[in-house]
Amino acid sequence: LQQRRGFRLSAPAAIQVTVRDALNQALDEELERDERVFLLGEEVAQYDGAYKISRGLWKKYGDKRVIDTPISEMGFAGIAVGAAMAGLRPVCEFMTFNFSMQAIDQVINSAAKTCYMSAGSIAVPIVFRGPNGAAAGVAAQHSQCFAAWYGHCPGLKVVSPWSSEDAKGLLKAAIRDDNPVVMLESELLYSVPFEMSEQAQTKEFVVPIGKAKIEKQGTHVTLVAHSRPVGHCMEAAAVLSKEGVECEVINLRTIRPMDIETVEASVAKTNHLVTVEGGWPQFGVGAEICARIMEGPAFNYLDAPAVRVTGADVPMPYAKILEDNSLPQVKDIVFAVKKALNI
Repeated sequence: LQQRRGFRLSAPAAIQVTVRDALNQALDEELERDERVFLLGEEVAQYDGAYKISRGLWKKYGDKRVIDTPISEMGFAGIAVGAAMAGLRPVCEFMTFNFSMQAIDQVINSAAKTCYMSAGSIAVPIVFRGPNGAAAGVAAQHSQCFAAWYGHCPGLKVVSPWSSEDAKGLLKAAIRDDNPVVMLESELLYSVPFEMSEQAQTKEFVVPIGKAKIEKQGTHVTLVAHSRPVGHCMEAAAVLSKEGVECEVINLRTIRPMDIETVEASVAKTNHLVTVEGGWPQFGVGAEICARIMEGPAFNYLDAPAVRVTGADVPMPYAKILEDNSLPQVKDIVFAVKKALNI
């Protein structure tokens, strides 16, 4: 009626959604959409998940679709891989990816290699997901970033979301993919709200695996990061903008396959590159990006060596002040940018 009278109705506004709720929405929508999808892991059912990612799903879908498992990563990851080979689409939650080391044989030797070794006759549509990298005050055995570890292995797809849209869209894409996908989330982002567009609120919203996103346009230097460090890059870009330095911030989103084309196009525009990650420096994601740029056409556009900002090359300390200094901070990114630009 208002439209007939000449009034223009505004579209539904974007809303603030936490990463936790975005992941919960994705699981709910995919469980509803495809009866082959099921979730298993420690405390995912009756307790609603250790991080409440699966809140309400057991009550809605029951014991056959949301399954509590014993504390045996090797066991329940093996069950999930076998189920995927048999035609189901399991989502296997690790309480932290540090514990996925208990199941590394299942993830790499069983899930990642089977399609190739069966000449394509056996697909393994499985998602391994859970928190990755450092949390807060959980010391060395709970703070590793496994992006480089899993990104190293052919047969896997590896995604690493930052925002709520990343989290929802990548998880839905991962569940629908016919290949094994490792989804590396950040525990420290679970409670962080991000703006979610009207499109991202729909049930068919997916983020394509293998496509990076330019979070901020810039002309002086390219910042490339994944997961929580994307937020640090955005903060650093805001600081540097006040000094007349405009950073282009790329949210990698996917570790494997890596969208190097987007990085190359940005470097061709800015002529400078800084990579940022929470993982260790040796053989890291940043090292791979730098190597790919050096080997490709974008190398000719660089006006200075690429600079890496990484976690410290030590097991994670427990003490907070040492932990803070072992992870990239905004000041470290600002320093690296000024180094790259020689200012």
